[in-house]
Amino acid sequence: MSENTQKSDSFEPRIVAFFCNWCTYTAADLAGTARMTYAPNVRVVRIMCSGRLDPQFILAALRDGADGVLIGGCHPGDCHYQEGNYKALRRFILLKRMLASLGIEEGRVRLEWIAASEGEKVQRVINEMTETVRRLGPLRLEQRQMIPAEAHGSAHAAAAHGGNV
Repeated sequence: MSENTQKSDSFEPRIVAFFCNWCTYTAADLAGTARMTYAPNVRVVRIMCSGRLDPQFILAALRDGADGVLIGGCHPGDCHYQEGNYKALRRFILLKRMLASLGIEEGRVRLEWIAASEGEKVQRVINEMTETVRRLGPLRLEQRQMIPAEAHGSAHAAAAHGGNV
């Protein structure tokens, strides 16, 4: 076994998940009450709508030590705020381009549409994301120093307000 494989086997990724209140967060709650097991590497932040997620919060999560970020929202056409998930998708596409230009691997940030009744999908997506990020290894942004400091302050502001964005 190579040294690189040994490092990734012992590495446990830290993943921040931003879940919309009405669908994905409810599905995560369903998964929990149904006692579905999934990787404990994800810390969930409840947001009212995926469309309200400012990309600066994603950058701040990565800057503050997350190895990956998972975004969960209502299926297209089912948003409780009409078109919030379409707004989230547009922002996500732009963010992925920016992250690629910074040298951050595509698998570190993921967007999923998960309905309130899809607890098993929450379980599957969290497990898949954890394995993907585990294979990628630690993000180590301190070596890259690419994410602007302004993004850093935004995460602290959100945390001061209970983490709900």
